[in-house]
Amino acid sequence: MQKIQILFPDPVMERLRAVARQQDRSVSELVRRAVDRLLEQVPTLPPKLPARFPTFHGGGVLVDADRLKDVLHGRDDEVRPAGSSESRRHR
Repeated sequence: MQKIQILFPDPVMERLRAVARQQDRSVSELVRRAVDRLLEQVPTLPPKLPARFPTFHGGGVLVDADRLKDVLHGRDDEVRPAGSSESRRHR
């Protein structure tokens, strides 16, 4: 059980103490029961799923790492699948 501090206006606290005496219960018990009743009326929320970062599949590597700089700077416009001798023209 956890402890919490709640501030009530004086008239509410006086009435709450009077009801507690009348029912021979503690103020804490009355407050706990009231909170239980409130929570029974509120629908339970589903657990929140962790945030997911958007992802995408960028396809396969088309340029060997040693030729990437030349392709990016327009000095080599032939794009071949990395590690293969097949060639395709980059459009």
